[in-house]
Amino acid sequence: MVWVWLLGAWLAVVLPAAAAETRLAGRVTNENNVPVPDARVVVHSDAGVVRLRLEAVADPGGAFRFRLPAAGTYLLDVVKEGYFAIEGRPVYLTEGDNEVALTLAPRREVFESVEVSAAATGLDPTRTEPERQLDNKQLMEIPYPSTNTLRNALRAVPGVVQDSRGGVHVQGGAEDQTLYTLDGFTISDPLTGRFETRLGVEAVESLEVLGGRLPAEYGKGSAGVLAIHTATGEDKLHYSATNFFPGIENRKGLVIGDWTPRLSLSGPIRRGRAWFSDTLDTQYTQHVVDELPAGQDRTSSWRWNNLLRNQVNLTPSNILYTSFLASYWSAPRTGLGLFSPLETTVDRRSRQWFTSVKDQLYLGHGMLLEVGLAANRTFGREIPQGENLYILTPEGERGNYFADATRKSSRDQFLANAFLPAFTFLGSHHVKVGVDLDRLEYWQSVRRTGFEYQSADSTPVRRVEFGGPGQFARRNAEASSYIQDSWRLRPRLSLEIGFRQDWDRILRDWTFSPRVGVAWSPVGLENTKLSAGWGVARDATNLRVFSRPLDQYLLTTYYQADGQPQGAPGVSLYTIGSPRLHAPRYETWTCGLEQRLPANLHASLGYLRKRGHGGFTYFNALGGGDPSQGLPPAGPQTYSLGNYRRDAYDSFEITVRQPIRKQYEWLVSYARSRAFSNAVIDVSVDDPLMVSDNIGRMPWDSPNRLLSWGYLPTFWKNWALAYLAEVRNGYPFSLQDQEGRVVGEVNSVRFPMFFELNLHVERRMVFRRQKWALRGGFNNLTNHKNPNVVNNVIGGPTFMTYGGGQSRALNFRIRWLGKM
Repeated sequence: MVWVWLLGAWLAVVLPAAAAETRLAGRVTNENNVPVPDARVVVHSDAGVVRLRLEAVADPGGAFRFRLPAAGTYLLDVVKEGYFAIEGRPVYLTEGDNEVALTLAPRREVFESVEVSAAATGLDPTRTEPERQLDNKQLMEIPYPSTNTLRNALRAVPGVVQDSRGGVHVQGGAEDQTLYTLDGFTISDPLTGRFETRLGVEAVESLEVLGGRLPAEYGKGSAGVLAIHTATGEDKLHYSATNFFPGIENRKGLVIGDWTPRLSLSGPIRRGRAWFSDTLDTQYTQHVVDELPAGQDRTSSWRWNNLLRNQVNLTPSNILYTSFLASYWSAPRTGLGLFSPLETTVDRRSRQWFTSVKDQLYLGHGMLLEVGLAANRTFGREIPQGENLYILTPEGERGNYFADATRKSSRDQFLANAFLPAFTFLGSHHVKVGVDLDRLEYWQSVRRTGFEYQSADSTPVRRVEFGGPGQFARRNAEASSYIQDSWRLRPRLSLEIGFRQDWDRILRDWTFSPRVGVAWSPVGLENTKLSAGWGVARDATNLRVFSRPLDQYLLTTYYQADGQPQGAPGVSLYTIGSPRLHAPRYETWTCGLEQRLPANLHASLGYLRKRGHGGFTYFNALGGGDPSQGLPPAGPQTYSLGNYRRDAYDSFEITVRQPIRKQYEWLVSYARSRAFSNAVIDVSVDDPLMVSDNIGRMPWDSPNRLLSWGYLPTFWKNWALAYLAEVRNGYPFSLQDQEGRVVGEVNSVRFPMFFELNLHVERRMVFRRQKWALRGGFNNLTNHKNPNVVNNVIGGPTFMTYGGGQSRALNFRIRWLGKM
């Protein structure tokens, strides 16, 4: 009977202690009851008997839990990148169960009369990769050129560069090697895989860029992910208008400058239940080429897009989202430049429609289920100025562009993601699984005339004409699935393990991509975090690449020095090589150090190594199986698609950032990198350059890049200073001869060093009970010459003449932010 007395004594001690235990449960949401996952919640107390500090990370449903040793008053901090922080919120806890609801406000532009705390730069022990993000507030504050163009804002993110034609490149990858998403759905062009979508910046709540080792939920992008999150309204009506008055500029005479009127409206459909957000963005652009004669030196274009997004809370735990995006662009005489007169330009028109619906259901116990459908439709039209032969000379271009094209593409997408209930086994586990099904279609009708390379004395050197119909359709289907476990072994030690599977109809190749990452904050060094990771990633199968064998073929004629043909035209064909092509494989290794310093400073060091194997490239099959071998000077050519491409990217990056009181902040970042490939130039029907050595730096390679931006206070109340500075090596380019053959190594020459400093002053004020934000300043304040075009044809009088680029420009912005 002794054991009965012992059991009774144990129960007498344990049961009262358990009853007296203090437990705190809560949920972090935004204003519309949407969960804010991964928010870092800290409960602490530095007074009285109890002195402690505990941390938890909100689960996918926004829920968190604490067990505390005693009742009393505690302080709560809540931090999440892209949201205003909650700091030192007092809560009184009794013995037993306690609940608290925490609401985070997204970091959007707020007026000067609103006092908010700067977001803390805390270390998230559960993230195994650094977070690179621009929120709505930063998008509106950083003075990047054409501040209505979301694409231009990406250059303010460390690790992202913008090439001379405006394309964005994440961690050294090509445009089509990045996965672009809009509220979780793929938004890239179904044909090219590039980011062609236009959005008003007021519609964007945040931009998140992920590079290096990616979580398993992201595939079809070896370079990284650009995730765009848009905002819905709230119970209060918000409206704003920007640049609604056109500006007058002196560009070889007074003209209406670039005019970008925008209108944003958001608010409740039914208070507490349903909300909407609508953003209209228009752009009128006047392009003037100083070096061209009057009457032939300018062109203009119109563009508009509208995004309507809705949220309906069917129940407190069931949320329905819908969105509709429409975009239109009309740009006559596109391509006008120093070496491209009006006759060589193209009239372009494009349209896009994107619609989506997503249902998100919170099932409790940390389980969240979301199911969504999206449809993306694009249309493009290219009309040359005539049907004359397109002439390329050492002095520039003449004649009419050779391609008259109509293109249509579409993507239909179904996705489902499930966050499973958390469980404990040697630590806590949060498992996420999902599937992604896509159907893609492409149709084109292209009629090409031809083009001719001529010497400086107008003697023909090489002529290319086209045969075949140029009209075809191509389809593809994709299926993906993944599982990912976020495993927290210790409060300061996290492990992320993922596994992904991809398949598509064109390759019929099942691929498997494992990924693993670790983050650790050593004991006693809570302000330090070490991280490392390794992963395998794949690219989406590019429809444009696999459509070339269905397109027109080339008929090439070479000429002697006296202008007489060397013989009959040679036929150049594009074919699919091996019947068993496989998906390219990219391996990425990362390691990093993050340090939280005094005065809310945050510093990070990162190293990334990426190697690509088996990439797709067309090579000259008659010259052997190696794409680096030379091309015969004449005769028939067969370009065969094979897995011969190799890519390499290395980067070392250091970034320092500091949020300051009242929403001010600054950032400075330096990166040393190298982007290298053995298939630099993508030879195609529309760009049949002859390459003898295709190994070299990528066109966006920038070995050294210093980036800094900030929004800083001044000595005067309600005045602020905004700046953006970028210094980097000029991008590389190749030299070519009069036949269109690359001379020497590819991309062996660089543009001059790039330097840009944009400096703006902003004043916020109230006039007639209306809120206004007035901004003025200079882009490229120092007027540094940053050319983006060059005559690279050897033998002409203008050889190595640079042009283009942004000269010093006075810039004004007027924003009406509604009634006081």
